[in-house]
Amino acid sequence: MAEIPIVYVRGYAGGTSGVNSVVKDPFYGFNEGSTHVRVGPQNKPEFHQFESPLLRLHLDEGYEILVQGSQEAYLDRHDDIPAASIWVHRFYDESATTWGGEPREFRLEDAASDLLRLIDTLRAKTKAPRVHLVAHSMGGLVCRCLLQKILPDLGRAPADCVDKLFTYGTPHGGITFDVGLGAVERLRDAIGFNGADIFGPQRMYEYLTPEAELARQPDPPHGWSAREMPDGPGSFPVSRVFCLVGTNPTDYEVALGLSSFAVGARSDGLVRIDNAYVPRAHRAYVYRSHSGRYGLVNAEEGYQNLRRFLFGDTRVEADLVDHRLSGEGEHVTWQAEVKLAVRGLPVVLHERQAAQWCPLPLPPPDADGAPAAPVTLATTFLRSGASRPADSTTMRYALEVRILSLRTRDGLLWFKDHLEQTADFSDTLIVDIGTNETGRPGVWADWNSVIAGTIRDHRATGTPRPADDEESGGGVWRVHVPLPDSARSILGERAAIRLTATPWE
Repeated sequence: MAEIPIVYVRGYAGGTSGVNSVVKDPFYGFNEGSTHVRVGPQNKPEFHQFESPLLRLHLDEGYEILVQGSQEAYLDRHDDIPAASIWVHRFYDESATTWGGEPREFRLEDAASDLLRLIDTLRAKTKAPRVHLVAHSMGGLVCRCLLQKILPDLGRAPADCVDKLFTYGTPHGGITFDVGLGAVERLRDAIGFNGADIFGPQRMYEYLTPEAELARQPDPPHGWSAREMPDGPGSFPVSRVFCLVGTNPTDYEVALGLSSFAVGARSDGLVRIDNAYVPRAHRAYVYRSHSGRYGLVNAEEGYQNLRRFLFGDTRVEADLVDHRLSGEGEHVTWQAEVKLAVRGLPVVLHERQAAQWCPLPLPPPDADGAPAAPVTLATTFLRSGASRPADSTTMRYALEVRILSLRTRDGLLWFKDHLEQTADFSDTLIVDIGTNETGRPGVWADWNSVIAGTIRDHRATGTPRPADDEESGGGVWRVHVPLPDSARSILGERAAIRLTATPWE
């Protein structure tokens, strides 16, 4: 696998005092880690340390952080630079008042143009074909401005410069509030206090739209959504984008003294869950706040998703398919909760829970009784050899699935026969991906309810389940795992988990 430079792009700093504070940090905060307490053996608290994404990439992947007075100075003085290197886009420096001279007013488009200059320099001096972009919050919008506006305006193909884009808590759909019925957003966008109008629809449309199109249509057309990235010929492939979505608003308020009241509980404390991802992009939900010591960037959960997206070699998707929900029509709402864990990691990589405001809604059956459309439960990336026991030839992950029903009467929840947080169905699918005794690649999957003994002692044996007729060759494997008998009366006799494993570069 070719080594590719990684460029970090930070988020919004606010006004002049915030900018001056940010530029004091050599790595714009990406060098900050965190500690937290886990419950270990004998129910005793145990210390767990996450060293920071910069240091962990240095330790785990052999990436270098190159500085000589500054990273910019290092680039100026050296022509032969290793591709396995990490760089921080210091776009706020020219807007700080602490360096002397006349500070430049911050414009997101300027930050994106400066990012392109850094990318071109890195490609020339590392001989790498492209770079990876890793962005927090507003930094993801800077990256999207580059991909959707700056490069197209120059007649350049975004995929020729950027290989993958990973965003932590980026407000892809802007920042909106639960209070004020839109008045707060309109006031923010009208006065542009500290440049915060960059999170409103008009400014987002301006910096996400090529100039030729903007000249024809200066205002967002009806139905325009900032979350959407163009995915046609010449555009950056949405399949190369990963969005990490935070679901914990509380720690952001505690850590930074900011209230999540205005944004609402269904958020990471600043960005609403529904605004934090690009449709059709890969995404994972983790119980972390927007930033701070318990934030997305400073968390093991964020790093492990990042590492596997950038360096994994197998993409696995789990979908609920061919299900026909039972119930009483409009009086019953169905939800799924999921958790995804990868063997060898101390954290859950993806979880969507009702208690965290992000369960998966399950569509009702069609009027003609046809199965509901497939529902993607989780997508993850695995890496051959990573965290694999010496006696195992497979990569393993576990997908916990819970199905819950909510009944209503006259538009209100009906609690007469309700059991809070009790699932109608709950089980965990243990999935192994690898090769059998003959060297043939395949996928094994078993429900925990039928596995005797501990999961760690379970070994995938026998031949792989036969590949579905939808896929043949090309290294793509697709299998359907029937649901246990206990779920069929709820989801139908044909309901299954469809697993698709695809090579990932």
